[in-house]
Parts: sequence; C-alpha cells; structure tokens
Amino acid sequence: MDAIPDVQPFVERFRALEARMSAEDFYTDRRLAAAVGREYRHIRELLESRQHYEFLIKTLTDAEEILNDPNADGEMLLWAQEERDKAQRQVDVAKFRVLSLMLPEDPSDSRNTVLEIRAGAGGDEAAIFAGDLCRMYVRFSELRGWTVEPMSSHGAELGGFKEVILLISGEDVYKALKFESGVHRVQRIPETEANGRVHTSTVTVAVLPEAEEVDDVQINPEDLEISICRASGAGGQHVNKTDSAVQFLHKPTGIIVYCADERSQQKNRAKAMKVLRARLLEQKQREEEEKYASTRRNQVGSGDRSERIRTYNFPQNRLTDHRICLTLYNLPAVMEGDLSEVIAALHAADYQSRIQALAPK
Repeated sequence: MDAIPDVQPFVERFRALEARMSAEDFYTDRRLAAAVGREYRHIRELLESRQHYEFLIKTLTDAEEILNDPNADGEMLLWAQEERDKAQRQVDVAKFRVLSLMLPEDPSDSRNTVLEIRAGAGGDEAAIFAGDLCRMYVRFSELRGWTVEPMSSHGAELGGFKEVILLISGEDVYKALKFESGVHRVQRIPETEANGRVHTSTVTVAVLPEAEEVDDVQINPEDLEISICRASGAGGQHVNKTDSAVQFLHKPTGIIVYCADERSQQKNRAKAMKVLRARLLEQKQREEEEKYASTRRNQVGSGDRSERIRTYNFPQNRLTDHRICLTLYNLPAVMEGDLSEVIAALHAADYQSRIQALAPK
C-alpha cells in the first residue's frame, strides 16, 4: 500500500515554477532567480524520487502476482523472487528519500549567522569556558571555510568572555549551527581551583539567522535610542580618548545592543545594527511559531545548570548531548572544532522526527 502523502501540490508548484522561469524578465532579479532555481531543482528531485518509489512498488506487486500464480514455471518464479527481493531492499530507502524531500525547507538555512555566547552560572570558570566555546566555534568555522567577524565582546578578568558575539558568513551556516542554541554545561577542575575539585559551570549560546535589511525587519529610526560613549576595558590609548562605543536601545522591544570592538564609531554602528536586526528577526520568527504551536523550545534559558542541552565532562573525556542521548569520548577533538559528528547526529534526529510526523499513520 502506498504510504506516502499525495505529491500533486508539488506537481502544480513545479509547473508554476517552470512557467515563471520561462518568462523573459526572469533573470532581472538574480537573487530571486537563484531562489526559484533552487526550489525548482528540489521539487524535480522529489518527483523523480517519487517516480522511482512507484516503480519499486509496481515491481513488488508484479512479482507477488507471479509468485502466487500456480501456472508460473520455475524460471519465471526464480526471476520474480529475485526481483521482489531486490525491490524490497530498496523500497524503504526510496520511501525515506521521498518523505525527506517533502519536508519544508527552513528559509533561514542558507543565511549567515549571528552567534552569541554568554557566561552563565559559575563565575570566572563560566567566562573561561565561554572563551573555550568561542574558540571551538571559530575553529569549526575555519574548517568549513566560513568567515568569522567579531561583532562585540566583553572580556573577563581571568580570561574568556562574559559575552562575545560573532557574525559567521558562508554556505549554509545557520543550517549547520541552529541546533547549538541552548545551555552548555562544563564539568572540570578550574585552573583557579587549589583543592582539585571538579566544578560545574554553564554558558548560554544563541544562534540567530542574519536578517536581510529590506525584506525581514523594518526599523523605525524613531524607535532607536542611540548612546555614544567611551569604550571601557582593555584596548590601549584609543579607547581612553575616543568616544567610539555605540549602544542601541530598541524602545518597542527593550532590546539593547552594545558594540565597542571597532576604532570607528561608524563601524560599531553598523555592527550593532546587524546584531539588532538578527535579534528582532529571531523574535519575529518566535512570535510566528507561537501562533501555531502551544509550546516552543526556549533557545537560551536563564543559564541555570538544570537547563542544559549538552555537557562537556573533562575528567571523563566525555561529551553528552542530552536532547538525543548522544555520548562521545573525544572531547579534545570537539574543543578543537571537530563538531561534525555531533551536528550530523542532531540533524539526523530532527530529520527522523519530522518524517515520522509527515508519514501517514
């Protein structure tokens, strides 16, 4: 029995895209043309996969008819048995492929990403681990060939960061990193611990898709309260003499963004605006999701130890992702940016749960 939802809506969409792509002015807007082209290729792959699945189902049906035919000769029965066995080995994979292609794509997957890391519970050790996580994500980005641009940071006295914000640019950055949002717990002996006791600290990570200036978020200049001030902390003579730090207060939402990393006030303004747009887009998306869902996973939480998505246990060389019950014993490699196994497992689990929800009961 066919256990795949009807693909007729995709057929109709495919025809509409074909007509759109044949228009003379189709390539006038290159960005729109690229998006339409991606959708067209995706649906074409879906329809081809559905056709292959239907072929396998028909092969199984025909083979069963022959095997149940009392008049079939031995050679025909042997052929039917081989065809049925071969189709049975492929049909589940083919079905999974069709269902996976029917899943709606996240429009934010291809976007650049604003990554925010903040020290949570644990004092100095939390700030040090925030620095370790920052290095881990920077190294992971380098391995992927992405570009990392510091947006804002607040260093801690003993090292690490109270808060650090990065803009990561490249192919499918948000798709790769979106499941990193949440509370990360570390268990280890801090360098400042004299008695060798294991301490537990937390760091919060937020992954926000970068907002498009025109299409996603409209910011009314009258809604911004902009403060210019002298940067504090380390930075040499420049920060002591020049008012280059910028703080935005978005009055309708109460969101505050502070940026002082650049020597130029204009550059700090531009960076602060990117961070503000990303936070407003994330809030907008959350509000839209809440219209259709009674509950939603809180990405960051308060930083309390109990609100954890992942634990990094250094004495046991162990990483545990609590959402999917994944445990790995290669913590040094992970901290050097080798997150591929963790991210692949998270995506696979998400994929499987979405397919199970899509398939007819």
